[in-house]
Amino acid sequence: MPFLYASSASVYGDGTVFREDRAHETPLNVYAYSKFLFDQHVRRLLPERTAQIAGFRYFNVYGPREQHKGRGASVAWHFCRQYRENGHVSLFEGSGGYAAGEQRRDFVAVDDVVNVNLDFLDHSERSGIFNVGSGRAATFNDVATATINACRAANGEGAPCSLAQLVSDGAIRYIPMPPALAGKYQSFTEADLSRLRAAGYAAPMQGIDAGVPRYIERLISGSRSSA
Repeated sequence: MPFLYASSASVYGDGTVFREDRAHETPLNVYAYSKFLFDQHVRRLLPERTAQIAGFRYFNVYGPREQHKGRGASVAWHFCRQYRENGHVSLFEGSGGYAAGEQRRDFVAVDDVVNVNLDFLDHSERSGIFNVGSGRAATFNDVATATINACRAANGEGAPCSLAQLVSDGAIRYIPMPPALAGKYQSFTEADLSRLRAAGYAAPMQGIDAGVPRYIERLISGSRSSA
């Protein structure tokens, strides 16, 4: 039987190279360490496997049906909720050498994650550990701007606003980094998709410019239909 499982980009810790290689894996917390340990176990099994084993290191996934995750839901979900309830969103101030809201993550649409999983199920010859991300880092400012403009569009509020306009209007605000996250926060991630592509997965990944507005539209239409 095929065994496809969820690993995590958190195994890379505060590194700057996001390639599926032991040399670049430095987990910063217990969750990341648990994923790291299981990946090491899988690596030992791979030479002797008799069926497909594929581990996917998901980067920052966003998309429908994540509300149940609460605090663990994507920043796009949190930004949408904050903006619709309070008229503004909150981002962290500068950290790790990055300016306010300029920390960068690889945000990947859940549609793409599902497509990768289904494609691997159709190709049982593929085994290993693979990054699953968009392959392009985006700032939290970018995600907040895309989210707010999608909310504005849904409300018929006119042309999109720039980041500078949203900050000036108080729609984007910056808060201190919580002490509990000090030294445990990834300020930058960007999936190296070389191994995924070499395995044969060729479909393009959505960027936040397309993926986030599509998601926010679904979130808002879903909340209206259930009201």
